[in-house]
Amino acid sequence: MIAGLWTEVCVAMPALQAQGEGYDVYVVTDASGGVSAEAHAMAVQRMMQAGIKPITWLAVLCEWQRDWARQQTVGELATILAEHGGGSGVAIGWEWQLLAAGTKKSQPAQRG
Repeated sequence: MIAGLWTEVCVAMPALQAQGEGYDVYVVTDASGGVSAEAHAMAVQRMMQAGIKPITWLAVLCEWQRDWARQQTVGELATILAEHGGGSGVAIGWEWQLLAAGTKKSQPAQRG
């Protein structure tokens, strides 16, 4: 996976080189940027024409996690999503609240 500043140079050139050497290359498009929106888009199109696969940071994060059963990293994943995931962060926060509510046992109110 490759990301960087100036998609049309710092990302495209090493990605095309790696692709030419037989590597399976992914470019994290929303973690890269060009000198303009058009330059970024054209560089992504050029890389796609060469067989390089575009991917987003959220997809990378979720692929690294793979599934919710990997408990050793799920807390960190949820934190990243909550802080940077936009709608996905809101959704994970809501899910965590539901899961937490489902694990608490109801206790009768105590009288003073």
